Amino acid sequence: MVSWGEFASEVPELATFGAGRLAGSPAYLATIRADGSPRVHPISPIIGAGRLFVFMEPTSPKGRDLIERGVYAIHNGVADTFGTGGEFIIFGRGTVQENPESRIVACDSAGYPPEDRYILFELAISEARSNSYGDVALPSPRRWMAK
Repeated sequence: MVSWGEFASEVPELATFGAGRLAGSPAYLATIRADGSPRVHPISPIIGAGRLFVFMEPTSPKGRDLIERGVYAIHNGVADTFGTGGEFIIFGRGTVQENPESRIVACDSAGYPPEDRYILFELAISEARSNSYGDVALPSPRRWMAK
């Protein structure tokens, strides 16, 4: 697992492509429930200072999933049924960030004012993929896995 900054240093074209797709909120976070079934929720990912964050309500089931099981997948939202603009998906592990420095970075990088009650997660990345249906150029490489 690596931070967003490490991912971006290793495969800058793929990271730039992904950041562009994730900026068009909402993106969709997939987690795993206690019974092993999937859960999907819209989110607004935050990229700042080489890190990938997401804020959640303290009562959020997806937050509980991350705390209890840790693993996630994120897929950008697409504009239409043709997949216009391309697709970006990442996989990894999320952890609660309670230190004030992380919260400051995430709040300063967010496109909205996060509420004080929100729980902050940092998302480490193990794999990233891109896809297009001919309307956008794909980055090189199209796929990446952490070593």
